[in-house]
Amino acid sequence: MSTQKKTTQNATKTATEAMKPVEEAVTKSKEQYEAVVKAGTDAATKNYETAVQQAQEQMEKASKALFGGYDELASLNKDNMDAFVKSSNIYAKGFESLSKEMMSFAQSAMETNLATVKAFAGAKTVREVIDLQADYARSNFDKTLAESAKLTEMSVKVTNDAMEPIQGRVNVTVQKMLKPVAA
Repeated sequence: MSTQKKTTQNATKTATEAMKPVEEAVTKSKEQYEAVVKAGTDAATKNYETAVQQAQEQMEKASKALFGGYDELASLNKDNMDAFVKSSNIYAKGFESLSKEMMSFAQSAMETNLATVKAFAGAKTVREVIDLQADYARSNFDKTLAESAKLTEMSVKVTNDAMEPIQGRVNVTVQKMLKPVAA
């Protein structure tokens, strides 16, 4: 009985040691995934803030140039605010889509992890455990890279879509500001 207990303990230690590379790979994949998502979100936020700042600067310049034509200025500002609201809505919906995609990926990862743990529990040889671990690490890495690329693409699309209404209004505002100068 004592020998069987030691064998069980040794098998548990071996299984635990075999899981360490898997855990490290999962941790590294998670860190990479989080870094890519953070970079995409940071880039989108920075671009969004820059657009808002540019829109505000353009609105201030337009206000000074069009002070004499209050009605035209009021209409211009209303249209600019509408564009800003539209841009904000696009950004919010895009961020919601990104969040849903991240949650879907997390759920899929948890299901894969559970299936892998079950497979590890059913392994009969050390070779099976090693093969399972290698397959799991490779599959997890590939899925993480694919999901990171998808999230980055979605982030860029959301940023571009959110910038479109503001960029259009900036162009209109600049044209209106240059009209009095050209006349």
